[in-house]
Amino acid sequence: MRDGILLRIYLGESDRYEGKPLYRYIVEFLRKEGIAGATVLRGMLGYGKSSVIHNSSVLRLSSDLPVVVEVVDTVENIERVKRRLVEIVREGLITEERVKIISYSGREPK
Repeated sequence: MRDGILLRIYLGESDRYEGKPLYRYIVEFLRKEGIAGATVLRGMLGYGKSSVIHNSSVLRLSSDLPVVVEVVDTVENIERVKRRLVEIVREGLITEERVKIISYSGREPK
């Protein structure tokens, strides 16, 4: 077991950065930085600071559903990328919590 950090980055699906969806830009940035892994989760319903509810109702297809990027790595690696993430995420929320990394396994990168 090791200590780690879980970052959650809350965005809107339509948020963009340098011409790309922001969630994709973030994942590609984290991969280039050698961060252990990131997962993008698409929400069905949510609201943020503006209090506008975004949902995936069949009757009202939202083009800006909630998106969460979850990132887990060592404290040192997360600290290294946090400042840049704050610059990239102009609208949204970034949270951090300490976690215990129980196991990290999988195929080696190609």
